[in-house]
Amino acid sequence: MTFSKDSSAGYLVNDLARRFAAGLQARIKPIGLSTGVFPVMVQLWEDDGLTQTELVRRIGVEQATMANTLARMQRDGLIARHRSKADGRVQEIWLTDLGKSLRGPAIAAAESVNAAALSGLSPEERDQFLHLMTKIIRTFDEGEEHGAGPVGEKTRQA
Repeated sequence: MTFSKDSSAGYLVNDLARRFAAGLQARIKPIGLSTGVFPVMVQLWEDDGLTQTELVRRIGVEQATMANTLARMQRDGLIARHRSKADGRVQEIWLTDLGKSLRGPAIAAAESVNAAALSGLSPEERDQFLHLMTKIIRTFDEGEEHGAGPVGEKTRQA
């Protein structure tokens, strides 16, 4: 079988993700954010005070990447690090007032990108698209839980 980008789920998802990211970047850059910090901001808007390790696990990036992202965010005044009261060896990441204030405009920007991207779908198609993406993500997560890598060795052998 010959590879075709038009029938490769991975290729199409990457292309779509790149387009979503570009649309989001264009909308959040004017408020001082980037697509690199956006996932961290979303996690902290939902659950402020996470540790770097928790952010790495939730977002799925390397420790070094997260450390660099957090350093930039701290430099830009979006976050502050504080020693945990429960465990003084651990630093918690907290949004500053500036970081908190960007939630509304940033979420509105993301919603705008989503609405524009999905505007050609019916409400039923949007629901199905989101359901199927969630199902695929769960499949990846289940493969990782069983130590079989992101897709799972069992999946590849089938």
